[in-house]
Amino acid sequence: MQRLMSTIMIASSLRFIGATSRLAVSAARAQVSPLSSTISFLRIRGGDGDGVGDSTSPSLSTPNNPSRDFSSSTPEGTPTSVQGGKKFVILADPAPGSPFHYAFPVHSLDAAKEFYGNVLNCEEGRSSEKWQDYSLHGHQIVCHWVGNDYRCVDYYNPVDGDEVPVPHAGLALTVDEFHALADRVRKAGVKFIIEPHLRFQGAPGEQWTMFFKDPSGNNLEFKAMTKVENLFAKYNVVD
Repeated sequence: MQRLMSTIMIASSLRFIGATSRLAVSAARAQVSPLSSTISFLRIRGGDGDGVGDSTSPSLSTPNNPSRDFSSSTPEGTPTSVQGGKKFVILADPAPGSPFHYAFPVHSLDAAKEFYGNVLNCEEGRSSEKWQDYSLHGHQIVCHWVGNDYRCVDYYNPVDGDEVPVPHAGLALTVDEFHALADRVRKAGVKFIIEPHLRFQGAPGEQWTMFFKDPSGNNLEFKAMTKVENLFAKYNVVD
């Protein structure tokens, strides 16, 4: 009799455990499904000066989450975030991989804002009374005011028949991006130092190139390889 009672008690316990497990699984599914659709990634941009201090952390993108302030947005549709008591917005994403950082002198921050912000259409990031940073296709460029008299001092070097000004900086674009930018710069009335044209024709380094200056005389080159994979093709070039 005692053995029979023990068997009955064990069977009842097993049925209870099985039912409890099923209820737990059902409850877990009910909780996870609606929650999983609300998870997003919040980009937090920090750091001082012109350095890069970006990080990515998971956050709930809901109005009840205190890490985001949804009461205002600039421009429309861009949530205002809060960190360290400061409100901020992120208008551009970093370029994939390792974005480069380039700082250079300018004679006027107002002129730089008009040129880099409006002519080149770069999104503005952090700024102060003495400097501004911008996203150039996801790369960080920073204009530092160094005095009203500053103008870039040019040196020249021949490249495929062109007198190329140095120093200079810029980007390697796609061919379509190159021609769109050339059209944009031309319509803005910016003077080309070297007109858009194809250099190294028929060679592994064949590329579209153009040169122009910012308002402080800093030289910019934008290029586009006709074969993107040949950007670092190694061979001797005879000028």
